[in-house]
Amino acid sequence: MSSFMDVLKNLADQTGFASLTWKHYVMILFAFLFMYLAIAKGFEPLLLVPISFGMFLVNMFPSIIQEGGLLHYFYKLDEWSILPSLIFMGVGAMTDFGPLIANPASFLLGAAAQFGIYAAYFLAFIMGFDGKEAAAISIIGGADGPTSIFLAGKLGMGGTLMGPIAVAAYSYMSLVPVIQPPIMKLLTTEKERKIKMAQLRPVTKLEKILFPIIVTLVVVLILPTTAPLVGMLMLGNLFRECGVVKQLTETASNAMMYIVVILLGTSVGASTSAEAFLKVSTLKIVLLGLIAFAFGTAAGVLFGKIMCLVTKGKVNPLIGSAGVSAVPMAARVSQKVGAEADPTNFLLMNAMGPNVAGVIGTAVAAGTFLAIFGVH
Repeated sequence: MSSFMDVLKNLADQTGFASLTWKHYVMILFAFLFMYLAIAKGFEPLLLVPISFGMFLVNMFPSIIQEGGLLHYFYKLDEWSILPSLIFMGVGAMTDFGPLIANPASFLLGAAAQFGIYAAYFLAFIMGFDGKEAAAISIIGGADGPTSIFLAGKLGMGGTLMGPIAVAAYSYMSLVPVIQPPIMKLLTTEKERKIKMAQLRPVTKLEKILFPIIVTLVVVLILPTTAPLVGMLMLGNLFRECGVVKQLTETASNAMMYIVVILLGTSVGASTSAEAFLKVSTLKIVLLGLIAFAFGTAAGVLFGKIMCLVTKGKVNPLIGSAGVSAVPMAARVSQKVGAEADPTNFLLMNAMGPNVAGVIGTAVAAGTFLAIFGVH
């Protein structure tokens, strides 16, 4: 009889219920919340569905992320910066840099929106984080998940802060339509929001081919640490614009992109075990990320107002908010808020300039931090 009871006890000990604590149940509820936002509300479902399921899975079966577990090897690809770099290649293959080429002043708006990153960097010091931790956290302000993962991995945050940083970054990317509009409306007048911008000039094929080559040459020579991100972004864009490698363009922007999103999203979600996630430091990271994102949006809009003043009303300040690198959602939000003020206003193409400039700007910010700390 005792032998039979021992067998039952051993079986009970092997179930998931035996190892679950209240913290695991809290994280499972968080996973369900992210699933709801993705499925019911449509907030970045391609990212939040795998992230939320990874979060759900790891808090029922923690060993899946430990060495030897399936998602451990996915997560290593994050730490080694492989998946973020491949994501950038896919983004490059999907992105038309024409609006930025047609209006180079958009670079200034993209740069202004990176102010949130540096503001959060100094605030992180006040909250008790060291230099590398502050840098890894602050990059959330760029609303760029792959860059956040890339920088956290390079700075050695893989076993500590990468999970919370990545989840915060992707969460804020998903919540761009919720967070940005109130800030944009607060900092602009209705008259400014109604400003109609001139149609952008046509961009030649030669310009589009030369752009990724020149950007890579200039940026990587100045900041070699940006090569994995900027290099892959521009390689993907060269695939798109050169016109002779259609198969590579289609693969990079479709099949490869979606495979990488599955691997990256699921492994990021699986990094949020209750033991690693439910800490005071996580709450600080989430708060700093929100501050960084809000400051970046505000800085972009305020610089847009300056450009509006300098150009005597030719620039709608709303496009400055698109300087955060959530492509193309931030540009769509600029369009939406502008259309609310005047349904005939069409800002999308003008907003795409700062938006794609923000992708480059966030990668440059990450490379700057790597250079400061001597990481290659």
